[in-house]
Amino acid sequence: MTIAVPATQARRLDEDGYVRLEGFIAPDRHRRLVERIDALFAAEGDAAGAEFRQEPGARRLANLADKGAVFLDCVVDETVGAYLAHVLGPRFKLSSLNARAANPHSAESQPLHVDAGALPDEAGYWVCNTVWLLDDFTTENGALRVVPGTHRSGQRPQDVLTDPEATHPEEVLVTGRAGDLVVMNSHLWHGGTANRTDRRRLALHAFYCRWDKPQQQYQKALLRPATVAALSPAARAMLALDDPANDALSAEGGRSGFMK
Repeated sequence: MTIAVPATQARRLDEDGYVRLEGFIAPDRHRRLVERIDALFAAEGDAAGAEFRQEPGARRLANLADKGAVFLDCVVDETVGAYLAHVLGPRFKLSSLNARAANPHSAESQPLHVDAGALPDEAGYWVCNTVWLLDDFTTENGALRVVPGTHRSGQRPQDVLTDPEATHPEEVLVTGRAGDLVVMNSHLWHGGTANRTDRRRLALHAFYCRWDKPQQQYQKALLRPATVAALSPAARAMLALDDPANDALSAEGGRSGFMK
């Protein structure tokens, strides 16, 4: 059965560039995600996130498609897929799967950016991010900031703003409760804010791209044989493991929208 995106949610994605789904993450899934992420942070230590990028003021994990079935379950969630298809069209794939914890008492924030530095092309939008809120997002702990409607501008903030790190007069903070899910057209200008509290702020970021674009992290090169052997057909397809065109596109690796 095809899952339909409610009209009000579709309109928000079209007009504002993002939508928040309240209480989307079931309590058991939430618990298993946090437990697995904490175990990985402990095991990887200072090397956490090194497969892709490390970031001042935050702890990251990368290559999570290779680090637990609980993450793969998120990647192939059919309801999430319906929202992705609304933005990207019917054919898309996982681009990268990472976790980010904004450190407590951190003044570091992200400049406004678009993911992968991407602008829409003649075929339309081609990047979309899903932010799985594993902690509350508040005005004080590093919530996401966005500038609604900028996904329709055809511009990147670094090309038109004097200071992409400065507060934008039209920006809003995307706050929410642990268990919410944010789906965001990644051509939308956005960035993380400073965490001024004494606790981390944790989220899972599952980032997708249209089928004809390179993955930010080339999944086929990162997965261990044991992981590949256990994948469902849906997961293999979402990771583009059997797509020679993706091999040609993605072998050189992708980039982040704001980190050099």
